[in-house]
Amino acid sequence: MKAADVLVKCLENEGVEFIFGIVGTEVLALVDSLSKSDLIQFINVRHEEGAAFMADVYGRLSGKTGVCLATLGPGATNLVTGTASAQLDHSPLVSLIGQADTKRHHEESHQYVDLVKLFEPVTKDCTQIVNPETLPTVIRKAFKFAAMEKPGAAAIVIPEDILTTDLTKQPLAATPPPRSVPTGESVDAAVQLIKKHAKPYLLIGNGLVRQDAVSELRTFIDTLNAPVSHSFKAKGILEPSHPQNYLTFGFNEKDEALSGIGEADLLIVIGFDFSEKLPEHWNKKQLPVLHIDSLPAETNEYYPVAAELVGNIKETLRLLNQSEITKKAWVPSGNLKAAMMDAFKLNKQPHSEKMSIEEVLQSIEKLTPNETVLISDVGDHKVAIARTYQPKMPNRLVISNGLATMGIAIPGCIGAKLACPDAPVIAVTGDGGALMHFAELETARRLGLSFLVIVINDLKLKLEVKQMEKKFGESYGVRFDNPDYTKLAESFGIDGKRVATLTEFETALTHYLSEPKGIALIELLM
Repeated sequence: MKAADVLVKCLENEGVEFIFGIVGTEVLALVDSLSKSDLIQFINVRHEEGAAFMADVYGRLSGKTGVCLATLGPGATNLVTGTASAQLDHSPLVSLIGQADTKRHHEESHQYVDLVKLFEPVTKDCTQIVNPETLPTVIRKAFKFAAMEKPGAAAIVIPEDILTTDLTKQPLAATPPPRSVPTGESVDAAVQLIKKHAKPYLLIGNGLVRQDAVSELRTFIDTLNAPVSHSFKAKGILEPSHPQNYLTFGFNEKDEALSGIGEADLLIVIGFDFSEKLPEHWNKKQLPVLHIDSLPAETNEYYPVAAELVGNIKETLRLLNQSEITKKAWVPSGNLKAAMMDAFKLNKQPHSEKMSIEEVLQSIEKLTPNETVLISDVGDHKVAIARTYQPKMPNRLVISNGLATMGIAIPGCIGAKLACPDAPVIAVTGDGGALMHFAELETARRLGLSFLVIVINDLKLKLEVKQMEKKFGESYGVRFDNPDYTKLAESFGIDGKRVATLTEFETALTHYLSEPKGIALIELLM
C-alpha cells in the first residue's frame, strides 16, 4: 500500500468528511487515493484561501476538525491567511500541504520555499513528514493539537516522494481530548472571592460556546444576578431582553459596556480569548479578575488574576452551581441597559422609506428561524452586526474577529451549509469582500448547496472611509466601481435581486425563505 493510501485511512480514522482544496502536481497521489474513499469527499475549490475559510467555518459549526489541501509554492502561500484566521479564532483546522521531493530541499529549486518556517507562526503545530513510517503519528498529532483547547490550526507538509512510498503502517487510535476540572480548593477560593465582592461583572467569550456550557452559564447568571456582557463571537448566549444581558463589548469606539464594567469591583471572565480584545481596552482600572477557562490565564498587567478555575468550562460551571453563590443586587448606574439598547438600535422601529444595515439585520432576525446561521464578512457592516444582530441561538453567528479577514463570508457559507445542512445560511458582505471570493459561488452551485448572499453595494470600503475622514478630514484609495451584481450572479446560474428599500428587501428575503432552492443573491443599494 502506498503512503497516500495510508494517509487517507488515517484521515478516515479521524472522522474527516470533507477536504477543501486545489489539486497540484505534488498532491496528485493523495487526491488519487481520496478518489477511492467512501467516507471523504474532496471538494475542489477556486482558491486555496477560500478552501481554508470553508474548513474554518465547517470546524466551528460541526464540532469536527476542518481540513484543507494545497500544493507547494503559491498553493501553500495562498493557504496561509485562512490558516492564520482559523488559528486566531480558535477553529479546529488541519492544513495538508504538498511539497517538493526531499532531494530538492537543499538547493534553490522551482516553487520551493521552507513551508514549515512559513506556517509555524500561524499554527499550533507544523510538521514536515521526513520519514514515511511516521505518517500515522504525525496525522494523529496534528488532529489532537487542532482539537485540544484552545483549538486552532495545525499543518502537515508532505513531500511528493513520501506519498508514493510503500508503507504498511495503520492509523493510530483517535481518542477525544481529555477533560480536566479545577480542584476543590480552587473552587472554594473562587466562591469566597465572589462572596467578598459586591459588584461582580461577567465577561463571556467564545470559549464558553466552544465547550457547550451555555445552559450552565445561564444557571450561574440567574443565581449570581450580576450584569453580563459578551464578546462578538459569544452572541446568542442570552436573549436581549434578559435583565442581566448588557450585550456586546469589545468595540474600538463607542463601547457602551465599558461604563458598566468600570463600576464593578470584580470581573468574572469566562472563556475569553485575548485575540477577541486585549484587556487593556476593557479593564483600564485593572480590576481583580476571576479567570474561568480551559487554560491558565495569560500574564497581563491589565488582567490581575485574583483566582483561577482552570479546566473544562462546562464542568467548572457545574461545580460553581453546586456551591453557595451569593446573590448580588446591583445594576450599573444611569439606566445603562436601556441606553445600550438604544445605541445598538434594538428599540428602533424600522421604516421602508430608507434602508440602513441595522434595519436589514432586524428584518433578518424577524423573518428567519432560530437555527439560521449568519456569516459576517469584515467591514463597517461587521461592527453593525456585532452591535445590532441578535442570533436566537449560540454559535449561529460567524465572525472573523481574531485576524478580521475580508473575504470569509462566501466561502464560509459552503463550510456552514455542509456542517448544518438543515439550517438556513445567510452571508452579509460588503462590496469590498464580496469579489474577493465570488468565484466560490460556482463551487457551491456545483455542490448543490442552498444559501443566501447579501451584498452591500456602496462603492467604497466604508469603515476605512470613516477612519480616514476622522483622522485626516478626507479619504483616499478606498473607493471603486462595481459590476452589476445581479447580472454577475445570473452568469453563475444564481438568482439575483437588487433592492433599494426595506420593503423590497423583506419581500426578497421572504421569497427566498419560502423557497430556499439553490443559491440566491440580494444586492442592497445603500
